[in-house]
Amino acid sequence: MQNGSAKPLLRALAGEALSSPPWWLMRQAGRYLPEYREVRARAHDFLELCLTPELAAELTLQP
Repeated sequence: MQNGSAKPLLRALAGEALSSPPWWLMRQAGRYLPEYREVRARAHDFLELCLTPELAAELTLQP
């Protein structure tokens, strides 16, 4: 397999310098929790929730 055809994450793990770091979203359980709903209410949509560092960090620390 050539590096150009490999997935970006695998290329980065192989030590290849990429123009931008690979990233992914992983859905976490717990969307029913009151703590999550309170933070979620402060964002207009899911993308804003992910792209606002303060909100994303707060959700990351939740169970």
